[in-house]
Amino acid sequence: MEPVEAIYFDENIYIAKEEDAKLIHDQKYFGKYVEHNNKTVLKFSTEEVLFLLDTKKIILKDSAKKQINFDKFYSMSSKKNKELYQKYAVYKNLRGKGYIIKSGFKFGTHFRVYDKGVNPYKTGDKIKKEHTKYNVHAVLENDVFAYYEVSRYVRLSHNIRSTALMGIVDSEGDVTYYTVQRIKP
Repeated sequence: MEPVEAIYFDENIYIAKEEDAKLIHDQKYFGKYVEHNNKTVLKFSTEEVLFLLDTKKIILKDSAKKQINFDKFYSMSSKKNKELYQKYAVYKNLRGKGYIIKSGFKFGTHFRVYDKGVNPYKTGDKIKKEHTKYNVHAVLENDVFAYYEVSRYVRLSHNIRSTALMGIVDSEGDVTYYTVQRIKP
């Protein structure tokens, strides 16, 4: 597949060309369709853009049509997102294994992870929809956080019938996953 053009505009990344958007989205559900300037476009998260640049599926250009490579986009993005290193390491690891990944923001975590081949946008009866398999939170191996943060994350994960995972990124960039669960004595 030839890379398609994505535009960096107003701190967002879009593919406006309908056939290019369909090609990227339908492949493994990258991006999310949104309305922008009275047009439906495919919008991406930072981690998705990094992965698509890294795998040469997109060419990113700014509004002046100047190309932005992986290193430049990573540098720009990491200034605004202090957790980008571990988030991208986990995202890349899971996508590399074929999982479908979406934002986990509203569930108190970094990512919602769907099984391979699952359509996260399936419509219809809620019971028939595919569910999130994992809620994954990306952390560095030496990160420190409060118990209540973990408790909230685990509770929200269990509420949507998914498994809470911690993706621990070590100093070499390798990722190890740990299940975090609530146990009722």
